Amino acid sequence: MRIGNLILVGVVLSCVVGTQNTFADRDESAANRVFSIKSFGAVGDGVAIETAAVQKTIDACHDAGGGVVRVPAGDFQIGTIVLKSNITLSLDYGARLLGSTDVADYPTESLSRPREGDAHCLIYAENAKNITIEGLGVIDGRGTHQHFPRNRKGGKNSGIRPRLMRLESCDDLAFSGVTYTRPAFWGLHLIDCTNVHFSAVTVRFRNNNFNNDGLDLDGCENVLIENCDLSTGDDAICLKSSKNPCRNIVVRGCRMDSNTAALKLGSSSRGGFIDVTVTNCYFHDCPMGAIKLQSVDGGRLENVDISRITMKDVGCPLFMRLGNRGSTFGEEQGSATVGTLKNIRVSDVVAEVIIEDRAKAAEAVYKNLKVDTTPGVTDNEKSKAGPIMITGIPGHFVENVVLENIKISYPGNGTKEDARRTVPEDIDRYPEQFFFGVLPAWGAYIRHAKNIEFKNVQMTVRDADERPKVVVDDVEGFVDR
Repeated sequence: MRIGNLILVGVVLSCVVGTQNTFADRDESAANRVFSIKSFGAVGDGVAIETAAVQKTIDACHDAGGGVVRVPAGDFQIGTIVLKSNITLSLDYGARLLGSTDVADYPTESLSRPREGDAHCLIYAENAKNITIEGLGVIDGRGTHQHFPRNRKGGKNSGIRPRLMRLESCDDLAFSGVTYTRPAFWGLHLIDCTNVHFSAVTVRFRNNNFNNDGLDLDGCENVLIENCDLSTGDDAICLKSSKNPCRNIVVRGCRMDSNTAALKLGSSSRGGFIDVTVTNCYFHDCPMGAIKLQSVDGGRLENVDISRITMKDVGCPLFMRLGNRGSTFGEEQGSATVGTLKNIRVSDVVAEVIIEDRAKAAEAVYKNLKVDTTPGVTDNEKSKAGPIMITGIPGHFVENVVLENIKISYPGNGTKEDARRTVPEDIDRYPEQFFFGVLPAWGAYIRHAKNIEFKNVQMTVRDADERPKVVVDDVEGFVDR
């Protein structure tokens, strides 16, 4: 593990330095070419549909060799726009790009179909390079339940719900300063992109619609996410790998809250996740869990270093799952084999785990909402505030995990009956920790694993709990010191 960590540090440094050099090499002369969308007919009254004017500005800027597309103060209502190479989309303070609430303004004829979900989106680019979205303005999808309802039949989503953004197979991307709000579906979705930098981005997606992920990075390489503030309905940062691996990812100095998870690797995990570092972050108000590392579609999830994390008002603090769902995401290549989940280090973490209804009550105070605060804890609520869970499947182990300098406070409330619970394998099920139900341990439940080391891991309960602190099952080489 020590050698692996040294290698990982080297990879991280090369990723960060390489990314910074890439951005420094941008064409400075293009920055002097500024194209205002008002010069191409945009009005900014929040009523007119200004898609054509904004697209004309982008096209003219691109045809001139690149430059800045300026969005001045005002409300500009648009449907789908397509960004092109060497474009900086720059929003002034007071500028808002507003997503149209008419589904007819989101045509898909010229857009490729993504491997997950429908093609509709507000901002799109494919096979482009050197794109920046910057400024102090707002990009608001206005994707509320009223405008873009989700119809859920047979366990599947239906109905047109545009993503806020989809950039596919692009290189040299930078996002700085802009606030993103109210997507109907996923937020900022990057697929197979390289050399990406998010800096000081604000996301406000919480309690808007369903599936409102923050940053979805699918098969991306050389990514730096820093100093961002993300509040989301679904996963705040979600690394996906529906085909290609996510590789060389650095997250640092970010604040995140979510109805589901602050940080997730998976569930789409066919390509895998290699060399991921997350450090110096604050995760809060995540009642369904904080950190989820999942390999269930055959990919390699290896060399992950998570450190200096503070968690406040979260559910299950750490969930590692190696499974065998085996999704190929529409490509017929036979059944996916079981992947790997190994070489994981989590250190210097302080966490407070709470019962979900308490999280809702805290959120209600903040947002002046009314919620049911009936006394008592249900099994569903208890399962979402569960222990650390590290689990593979029979014959396939999670391997080489080190937890060091960890301090976690749990709510308690476990009973003798909970201590006797049998935990289902759920080998091919969608990976969510609370699906396993209430676990028979209050601090850590470890199963089908090898070489798991706890070093200075302090776990306490605030209320009585009659379960044991740690339960291990089919584990080789567990050390707690």
